[in-house]
Amino acid sequence: MDIEELQTFVEVADAGGVSPAAFRLGVSKSIVSRRLARLEAELGVQLLARSTRGAALTEAGATFRDYAARVCAEIDVAKETILPTGDLRGRLRVAAPLSFGPTHFAPVLAELARRHPQLHIHTSYSDRFVDLIAEGFDCAIRVGTLQDSNLVARRVGPLFGKFVASPDYIRTHGSPETPEELVAHQALMQGTEAWQLLDGNKIITVRPQGRFKTDSGVALAVAAAAGLGIAALPDYLIDEYIASGALVPVMTRHPPPPAGIYVIRPPGQHPARKVRVLTELLIECFEQDPNPAGTASVRCRSS
Repeated sequence: MDIEELQTFVEVADAGGVSPAAFRLGVSKSIVSRRLARLEAELGVQLLARSTRGAALTEAGATFRDYAARVCAEIDVAKETILPTGDLRGRLRVAAPLSFGPTHFAPVLAELARRHPQLHIHTSYSDRFVDLIAEGFDCAIRVGTLQDSNLVARRVGPLFGKFVASPDYIRTHGSPETPEELVAHQALMQGTEAWQLLDGNKIITVRPQGRFKTDSGVALAVAAAAGLGIAALPDYLIDEYIASGALVPVMTRHPPPPAGIYVIRPPGQHPARKVRVLTELLIECFEQDPNPAGTASVRCRSS
């Protein structure tokens, strides 16, 4: 039984169709279809029910998928074990935030590609919440405070931020000083999230209200500078605004607690070595310099 056929079947099962699986694998749809046909012929059962909407697992396919995924994972671990220590091969699919990734994570990924010429790195930059398992990513780089999930997280560096508003907003609405005053103001948010504040060594949680929401941190900074409300944003997004006077810090006695930069991966006993190497490189770059001002500030030791 061919390992490529097993890997292809798992990708089709997880992606829900031949076309998205072909995109993930970087091959044509006809190659995917031929691999599936050979696997089903060898097993003598139908694993997938094809339709114009995609491909759904049959009962046999649902049972076989879990076994096939475990075999593929073990083969990957075995390959990594026998490869030379410095040699990474194959493909690494990474999801990264659009507001932070192209300027701060892209240089790290470029350095990883330079160090490992046989490694294919595919990065998707988006501020939306990416489903790693459903969309076939090896890992994601996320910033902020993590939500509870069954994913495995590794912190690679700290992240600091502030509550900010424009001078015009403060002149019109005043500057809040306490958590109780803060919730009475217009909040600029990425969702319906709660805000956390420091009260000495204690963390206080408040639930702000606001009419302007977006999935982009960059857009929140623009909205805050336009005087629409108060935003809680990381320093890397607002340093220039503060330097120019377009934004000023508020709630300075109750700042947000330090957040973090994380590598998130699907659950599993053995993280892929390519994910471990990326994680170590990010720690090297961000643990000492958590808020680099741009690509020139992202310094990883060359090897």
